Amino acid sequence: MQTDFYVVQVAVPVPVRHAFDYLVTGPAERVRAGMRVEVPFGRGLCVGLVVGVSAESKFSAAKLKPIHAVLDSEPVIAPDHLEWLLWVADYYEHPVGEALFTALPSALRQPNPPRERDQKGWRLTESGRAMEFAALARAPKQQHLLQALLSAPDGILATELAKLGEGLSAPLRAMVTKGWVESFAPLAPLRRAVTQVAPMLNLAQHDAVEAIAECSGRFQPILLDGVTGSGKTEVYLQVIARVVAQGQQAIVLIPEIGLTPQLVQRFKDRFGVPIALLHSQLSDGERFQAWQQANSGEASIVIGTRSAVFTPLPRLGVIIVDEEHDSSYKQFDGLRYHARDIALVRAQRLGIPIVLGSATPSLETLSNVERGRYLRLDLPNRAGGAVAPRFELLDLKGVAMVENFSPALLAAIGLHLGREEQVLLYLNRRGFAPTLLCHHCGWVAECKRCDHPLTMHRGASRLRCHHCGAERAIPAQCPKCTGIDLRALGYGTERVEALLRERFPQAQVLRIDRDTTRRKGAMDDLFQQARVGRGQILLGTQMLAKGHDLPNVTLVGILDADQGLFGTDFRAAEHLAQLIVQVAGRAGRGDKPGRVLIQTHHPDHPLLQTLVREGYRRFADLALAERRETGLPPYTFAAVWRAEATSATEALSFLYGLAELSRARNEIGVDLLGPVPSPMERKAGRYRAQLLILANSRAGRQRMVRGCLEKISSVPGVRKVRWSLDIDPLDLS
Repeated sequence: MQTDFYVVQVAVPVPVRHAFDYLVTGPAERVRAGMRVEVPFGRGLCVGLVVGVSAESKFSAAKLKPIHAVLDSEPVIAPDHLEWLLWVADYYEHPVGEALFTALPSALRQPNPPRERDQKGWRLTESGRAMEFAALARAPKQQHLLQALLSAPDGILATELAKLGEGLSAPLRAMVTKGWVESFAPLAPLRRAVTQVAPMLNLAQHDAVEAIAECSGRFQPILLDGVTGSGKTEVYLQVIARVVAQGQQAIVLIPEIGLTPQLVQRFKDRFGVPIALLHSQLSDGERFQAWQQANSGEASIVIGTRSAVFTPLPRLGVIIVDEEHDSSYKQFDGLRYHARDIALVRAQRLGIPIVLGSATPSLETLSNVERGRYLRLDLPNRAGGAVAPRFELLDLKGVAMVENFSPALLAAIGLHLGREEQVLLYLNRRGFAPTLLCHHCGWVAECKRCDHPLTMHRGASRLRCHHCGAERAIPAQCPKCTGIDLRALGYGTERVEALLRERFPQAQVLRIDRDTTRRKGAMDDLFQQARVGRGQILLGTQMLAKGHDLPNVTLVGILDADQGLFGTDFRAAEHLAQLIVQVAGRAGRGDKPGRVLIQTHHPDHPLLQTLVREGYRRFADLALAERRETGLPPYTFAAVWRAEATSATEALSFLYGLAELSRARNEIGVDLLGPVPSPMERKAGRYRAQLLILANSRAGRQRMVRGCLEKISSVPGVRKVRWSLDIDPLDLS
């Protein structure tokens, strides 16, 4: 059909809640929804995404600007995928352009995306794979390269090599000359030879696979509720095998980048199909290539972290969300989506099953099981005959501690090390010490921009704020009284590592936290060492709790369970219970029994007693009953307005005005709590406050929120604050 002009609605990445109308001349097929265009905006040009095409606009043609250029010959986003993305923006009440561009790889946010170009890579030869680390003891950089290449059997691209560190070109050339390494030109993901045969399933696993297969071709949320070590991943693999055999695609969401190498290797060993990886440590070019492979249908399987949920897959047959309870699936800034929740809606729109796997399901998921909305499949026993670990609470009251250890825990560590078994110790506090104090006058090193002490990092000789990133050198004397008796109070993983090395000099200690895993591939290197037994003691933060299979770990020690017992957030107990069970689940996964020791000053606390005596399911039942009685999610629907300003008064004043606007709407079944200062009132130099909305229905919450958004520009002080809206908030910090 030919016409002189028509109108397209274009979403641009700006904080405006609507799309903009532009004129297009020529054939009506020239521009379609889902295509990128370059449009005049403000004083320049910007890339936008077409979200609609129409014959007219509410504005006169004289007021509309023509598009500057059409950037695509075909839509980069298919109609059904675009419709879902528009729903995401609408549900989270986020500016449509910002939401859509969040879902695109950064390369597509530019006018000219990078072309696929030949990129050199390197991989080990047969002689290189046979090399021993000891042979390179005098060549540490070659040793470092060998470790990286061993953990990447498909090879390392030039972009990845650059991230391993500086000064590696000469060592690499030397290894090539010696015949240990060869170069190659990577192409699209290759079909690989299958090197692993699917193992026999136990009865519970078999029933789970069959039940999921029966849901093929229709929407069905499925909770795969399996204790730690029960073989949930094997269920995923066999479900995906059936999906791929039918010519469909599968996406697997995982909570942390650190789980990617271990999981990906299992998939590569099992499947002979192209697999695309998507996570934040990829370069823009690597992410764009993986996105293209998924979008074209070339990659049969996509594995990725939170943002991978946006990946377009034209033949999607199943969605799997591993560790569905994990808070890493929530985006805490910008478009504040929850990957699990929007994956559920995506599966519903496509009419496909979605599997939510966890040993500690979220209360939201359990409430949906309770209401009959989700199918629950149980894996009650560990795979391979392994038994659940034994819990013990170590009462610290009145105990003569050896630094941060009770004598009982130290004795247990020595016992298990003597058996040549591995020990895992959990402490969710990195650095050397959380506080530096002057013993003479009581001065405490505090962040000048946050209401929080600076953490001491002795190895780096720095004081650092873990909230805003500010840092400074450790002072030689007290800046208040000039005294020199400065003392480190409390324990972080860096300090505990030093204590362990001193106490158990024959054992190798591997510390796994954000400080030791900054380099790309560092986490995988550390876990690879742990899997082959090079680390007898594993010490770390939450990174240790998530999905790692270390069969020789027989003792888990939780050094300070009291940190989370008295949190201000109503979800604190749930998160602590999940964390304890997940950390404990690393013990006894092989043929040796596991033991879990929990240090606490509150051994009689109901949460600990319930977990130890009756398990997570009983805790969850009690927690759900409490939430129901108190009218908290998942039995109500929450949203939180947040404001920050250069003064506490401005932030609170704005929210008081917003509260008045909300109450004036007189929405039945909607309660307002606050406004109140945030638990950490000052962060990064700005004062923060929040206003919580609790509604009996999503519709009531939506009406309240949208009514306020329409008039928010009239709230006094709106120009003096930065405000944000969080739908279904995961924390109130």
